[in-house]
Amino acid sequence: MGIFVFISPVAMRDPQNYSIFAGNINDCHMKTLKTGRKWVACLLMLGGVGGMNAQNEWIEPPVMGWSSWNTYRVNIDEALIRKQADAMVELGLKESGYRYVNIDDGFFGYRDEKGRLHTHPQRFPNGLKGVAAYIHSLGLQAGIYSEAGANTCGSIWDADKHGIGVGLYGFERQDADLFFNEWGFDFIKIDYCGAGQQLELDEQERYTEIVRAIREVCPRNISLNICRWAYPGTWVRNLARSWRISPDIAPNWAAVKRCIDMNLYLSAYAGGGHYNDMDMLEIGRGLKPEEEETHFGMWCIMSSPLLIGCDLTRIPEESLKLLRNEELIALNQDPLGLQAYIVQHEGGGYVLVKDIEQKRGKVRAVALYNPSDSVCSFRVPLEILELAGKTRVRDLVKRKDEGRVTGSFQYDVPAHGVKILRVEGEERLEPVRYEAEQAYLHQFDNLAKRPRGVAYLPYEGASGGMLVTNLGGHRDNYARWNEVFSEEGGRYRMTVCYVPAAKREREINDRRLEVTVNGTRVSLTELETDRSKGVCRAELTVDLQKGYNTVSIGSRLTWTPDLDCFMLEKL
Repeated sequence: MGIFVFISPVAMRDPQNYSIFAGNINDCHMKTLKTGRKWVACLLMLGGVGGMNAQNEWIEPPVMGWSSWNTYRVNIDEALIRKQADAMVELGLKESGYRYVNIDDGFFGYRDEKGRLHTHPQRFPNGLKGVAAYIHSLGLQAGIYSEAGANTCGSIWDADKHGIGVGLYGFERQDADLFFNEWGFDFIKIDYCGAGQQLELDEQERYTEIVRAIREVCPRNISLNICRWAYPGTWVRNLARSWRISPDIAPNWAAVKRCIDMNLYLSAYAGGGHYNDMDMLEIGRGLKPEEEETHFGMWCIMSSPLLIGCDLTRIPEESLKLLRNEELIALNQDPLGLQAYIVQHEGGGYVLVKDIEQKRGKVRAVALYNPSDSVCSFRVPLEILELAGKTRVRDLVKRKDEGRVTGSFQYDVPAHGVKILRVEGEERLEPVRYEAEQAYLHQFDNLAKRPRGVAYLPYEGASGGMLVTNLGGHRDNYARWNEVFSEEGGRYRMTVCYVPAAKREREINDRRLEVTVNGTRVSLTELETDRSKGVCRAELTVDLQKGYNTVSIGSRLTWTPDLDCFMLEKL
């Protein structure tokens, strides 16, 4: 039996009352634990922090821990891994929720004549079973690495000859049995250097084959990360708890900014215990203080896995303090498991928001993100955040209350900086605008393999600065909003904003929009075709039910115009 603690939103307001669940995740019993200690969460079966959402569904939070790659690449050994695991405990990081110690590329030795994998004879002469057992003895979880192809990334980029022929290709079941049943690992990161650059395999087919083998061989729930360095497609959610959405990070601002940029419009693909992975953390590796705050704050509010990548035995005190900021960690490990999305552009900056603690509640997390090289002045109307009334604001990086505001609030954010705020209003407003870039795009991926794949297109006149292009032409190529909310239900005027698409060679410009609301489809055919007109509008009347509604826009037989957003007005 595992024991874990989930702190409810009620307990956050009253630190004397905590909800404790004892048992396995599927059979929970609750009682009240009286304690005066202020903690967001404590123990979790298999190691992270998490809880029940408002629908009493267990949501596994993003993985937290340490990984060897950023600092050491393939230059690792048993003593180093043990030392970093010890440091996680001694520095209080385990207490803060960091539970995984992940061994990345570099442990491989060779395969014998039976195909059995052996560890590096000098780096890990005693194998990895004892290393995993030592990590477990500290109350931590152990992670390992492999490659979807035959040769690892280290063999290609670090000239490590021991990484040749040791990938999963052709040895899926054998290696899964070794990693999880014999050695006892709990997590695996599966890279794609050999599979993609050398074998040119199909990502969906290859990863599906690997995951099927793991599930057949291992009865335990293994936390699996797919590392394809770009969002691979909506299929990935059925296979992995997290997936990389960017190339490798580095300890400089340009690399951190690139990881954030590549995740700004991917919120629809995260949630329900599955997350966009922005790569390992570079905290403690030379970034400026404000850049470290932005790095960690954005990873937290966007619900990325939090895997520390520095040498923990030499981490600066301020970096350690940031990594242990329990208020930021709470955003990352929030039981709703949501990723923040953009609601406003301000000069060179962005305002992002997400629900925390309760769906459609009065408490939201907000990021004022300034990636530019100069100060950005933000003025944020509360209505943009769907809040109203006297609103309490707390700075989660500085861990201080900012007082109450009405109407709007303003901040100047320095270059490469961020403000991460907890904002609590008196009233939650019904949303009136739904951006195309917030929608779930069923056929979207960021692999750039399709000549005319659905994509996000910057456009100055769009309400959110972005269009969705190349929708339609197939029944599965649609944009879908799963949580279009109505307080009371009823009849609404729906205004769809679009930009006429540029006519392609040999194409009849017969574009249309099919709008489906809770299964009822309406076809809009009288659309503007001149792209020079800019953003155009089409109106229709729709009936919404009370609560959440599903809206999709596409076209089964023709391409659609480029989609900006839709707006709702109660009639």
